[in-house]
Amino acid sequence: MYQSIDFKEYELSNKSEEIVPIESLNYLSTNYESLDYEVIENELYRKEEQKKGYRYVVQKDFSRWMTFFWIGVIVAFIGIIIFISIEIGTNFKFNMIKKYFDNCTKKDCMVKPYLVALILNLIPSFIGSCLIVYVEPMAKGSGIPAVKCFLNGIKVPKLIRLKTLIVKVIGVITVALGGLWGGKEGPMIHAGAIVAAGISQGKSTTFNKDLGALNFFREDHEKRDFVSGGAAAGIAAAFGAPVGGLLFSLEEGASFWNQALTWRIFFGSMISMFTLHSVLSAYHGHPGDLTYKGLLNFGKFDDLSYHIFDIPIFVLMGIVGGLTGALFCHLNIQLFKFRKRYVNKDWKKVLEVLIVCSTTVTISFLLILFTSDCKKLGLDPINHPIQLLEGTVQSLFHDTPDVFNTTTIVYFGIFAYFITLWTYGVHFSGGVLIPGLCTGAAWGRLVGQTIFHFFPNTNIGIYSLIGAASQLGGITRMTISLTIILVEATGSITFGLPLMICLMTAKWVGDFFSESIYDTQIDLSGMPLLAWDPPPLSSSIYANNLMTHPVITFKTKESVENIVKTLKKYSHNGFPVVEYVQNNELDEGKTLCYLRGLILRSQLIVLLDNKVFDGPLTNYWDSVTMETFREDYPRYSSIEDIQLLQNDLKLIIDLSRFMNPSPYIVQHTMSLPRIFKLFRAMGLRHIVVVNDSNEVAGIVTRKDLARYKVIRHMGKISVTELKFSNKME
Repeated sequence: MYQSIDFKEYELSNKSEEIVPIESLNYLSTNYESLDYEVIENELYRKEEQKKGYRYVVQKDFSRWMTFFWIGVIVAFIGIIIFISIEIGTNFKFNMIKKYFDNCTKKDCMVKPYLVALILNLIPSFIGSCLIVYVEPMAKGSGIPAVKCFLNGIKVPKLIRLKTLIVKVIGVITVALGGLWGGKEGPMIHAGAIVAAGISQGKSTTFNKDLGALNFFREDHEKRDFVSGGAAAGIAAAFGAPVGGLLFSLEEGASFWNQALTWRIFFGSMISMFTLHSVLSAYHGHPGDLTYKGLLNFGKFDDLSYHIFDIPIFVLMGIVGGLTGALFCHLNIQLFKFRKRYVNKDWKKVLEVLIVCSTTVTISFLLILFTSDCKKLGLDPINHPIQLLEGTVQSLFHDTPDVFNTTTIVYFGIFAYFITLWTYGVHFSGGVLIPGLCTGAAWGRLVGQTIFHFFPNTNIGIYSLIGAASQLGGITRMTISLTIILVEATGSITFGLPLMICLMTAKWVGDFFSESIYDTQIDLSGMPLLAWDPPPLSSSIYANNLMTHPVITFKTKESVENIVKTLKKYSHNGFPVVEYVQNNELDEGKTLCYLRGLILRSQLIVLLDNKVFDGPLTNYWDSVTMETFREDYPRYSSIEDIQLLQNDLKLIIDLSRFMNPSPYIVQHTMSLPRIFKLFRAMGLRHIVVVNDSNEVAGIVTRKDLARYKVIRHMGKISVTELKFSNKME
């Protein structure tokens, strides 16, 4: 049981954006805005809805299914491009190295193949790193934490752009060709999210091309659902696991879910897997049999039988995975702080990648040089067992007990753990999924060989698989989705229970000591991610303590000049619209400020850009529709870019026609947990706080809620109030 520490009540009426070091975990970045998941039911929206009929409903629903179909197809072809490029490149690289290995009988003759391997690894590593550092930093890493934040409601700059996708794909290829310890499976999730975001909008802002189709999907909440499907399609293509992709999107990605979305995501995942299998099977000379299992093939286990007495061993392995995973996450934080302080120049970031690459190649050759369990080609059950991480995992799963000696596995396991730790976080496009599996498979095989020593009928591959699952589960804290992914990737559904047992154990143990690697990366970036549940023991904090005030408001009929001045002075994205009413009877002539609605900054920008003003010569009502606002989505103009004449500033805008007349409001006495649940469940961006007289008292945004950070460490739980920083990772 967790020991509860009392929640300290904070007075937030004078919140300040204190600048704190970005390598600190106790900050939130003010550079991240929220997405607008709420539907604005203004007069334009109602007018559009009245014109719709059932034909529109059927057309939109059909368009959704077709969009998910094309998401699956395109994500699969991205995976195909990555696979074929890596296969061609690695065949060339290892054939070159093999020439210098042939007829090598002395230790000193290892110098030439080592230098050739070093050069052939450094070149693609250098190219990939330069692309990340100098062209598109958002393509760094797996992209899973950022996608998770997007689905949570955070607008992550450049996350889902075409430029990011291109750099990501090239980066993943260079990572594999460079021999770096980074898997392509995590980046496939990011790639799928980008494809889904682009396809669903029917236009490209990068190339300024608009197909004029799918306009009804140009809203944040629609795009969110497609991005969830794209992430699932990426998993389906990477692992050949459509159900695993669906569950991954549910467990690690999507913050909002419904039954209809479940079917569409599963459909897109199936299309992705089917397309990839069809093309790659034909590519390998077996058209039509669909035998090729995704980008990653663990190979089918002939015998995965287990006994009830194996369960305690699986639990112990889960504990080991949780402990080593928690240590991995803790050390990763220290590495992040070190990099922010010392590896803070672009050239240093590239240099670190080259150092990691050189170290990886060097240690790999030392392991070959000082181990004596090499075997002739053709005796291994898989092709090219040591050329790629995926091949290493397969070899550890399926090789016979006499292939590797204990010393080799110990050396390799230690090397795998620390090289994965060092590599994760450098500027390259690669994830931790396969390196984590490879590390766990190594020490899991060591456990299997130990048991095999006493019980010769033991299937070592079972323990290697459990070790792989435990290690990755301890790092990522994935449970249900990882279980299904491994079941689908191995084709052994009967082994689901042991996998779930070890993964749940790894998660519980890991959570006892630290957060998952993805949550750690989110914390380090300062993104205001909202957890599933509100902070514990926070019922004593009320809206009047939590809200930001005073609030900048507009009148229902506001001058253009005042709107322009306000938008230039303040960076707020939501403004309550109020009406001033003089009440002579009850309040002795006091003017009361009643809430009438809420209008977004983006709406005001569109109105100013299109000069939707009230004047003697203007009649805009018939020309302005919801399409007017969708045309500029998602990149709206800046207020500084809008050109207005002096006479325009004297005109008036009737905001009542465009504002949200029914925004979510709460009383100033509502508690933090209730506000949090409303905000989180509805995917809101703003909640207006009113007093007993229905006057605007303040406003609650994402950062007001995310500033309360729940910390769990060594069985204790506490809540801290984060500070703000204007810096950005």
